Amino acid sequence: MTKRFPPEGRLLHTPENQAACASADGLKQAMETEAILEGTALLCTPEHDLIVSLGPYQGVIPREEAALGIAEGVTRDIAILSRVGKPVCFTVTGLSEKDGQPHPILSRRAAQQQALTAMLEHWKPGQIIQASVTHLDPFGAFVDIGCGVPSLIGVENISVSRIPHPSVRFRVGQEILAVVLDLDPVLGRIYLTHKELLGTWAENVAPFQPGMTVPGVVRGVKDYGVFVELTPNLSGLAERDPRLTEGARVSVYLKAILPERMKIKLLAIELLPPLEQPQPLHYYIQEGRLEHWKYAPPGCVKVGMETIFAG
Repeated sequence: MTKRFPPEGRLLHTPENQAACASADGLKQAMETEAILEGTALLCTPEHDLIVSLGPYQGVIPREEAALGIAEGVTRDIAILSRVGKPVCFTVTGLSEKDGQPHPILSRRAAQQQALTAMLEHWKPGQIIQASVTHLDPFGAFVDIGCGVPSLIGVENISVSRIPHPSVRFRVGQEILAVVLDLDPVLGRIYLTHKELLGTWAENVAPFQPGMTVPGVVRGVKDYGVFVELTPNLSGLAERDPRLTEGARVSVYLKAILPERMKIKLLAIELLPPLEQPQPLHYYIQEGRLEHWKYAPPGCVKVGMETIFAG
């Protein structure tokens, strides 16, 4: 893609954005070129129009221009209300005068449509992209993939290790990487996955050796044992222990590592204080495009997870 469409907030303080918003001539040129600019949403009116600060001026984004899908009724107005106090992207669609000052008319919808059209045209399944986490729900993490265009990473696609809620991995405002899973030009949607970037079983197990004692988090309690997460894409199995409940942080002794069975045998040592926020993510792949990803190591008798990116 020749033109970049970063998540909202990345353009706000750039010299180009500040220069374009600093004068009537700059805004007029931006209108003529359909350039995407950014300002801060100061408030939302009772009619759900956004009032936006841009340089020395204030512009307005009419309700139906405030987000893709508002005019069609497929996007709820919370998408407008939740932008107050935050950066918003837009194109300048009109310039009038009010009290002797330029009064810009803006469209966030047009900026988003410009970005989405380019994404659907140029992105392919398997492409690694940048995104910004905007909202966390039990079923997944909503992210801004460019100009406020939303996408969802389902909780099952966040990591190999199963988690009770996306907040275990992400926090709102966090910049992450993701992989395009599929694209639907008809519905105008882009589907994402994330777990493939956190490494295979072999990559994750490489730093560990039998005899080590390391911290982990309990992710599942079964009759036959307790699953303890060592990294977001790696878990081992410890014996049942009444101290171990889901979400508990615990130190574990690594008794054995068995690549042919993709298995790590653990022994719980003692409980640890909980972490206040998610640990930083380590991405084994950070750019380019994936065609095929297989979690299990060569020679493993277990199938394991596998993703084939079509297209």
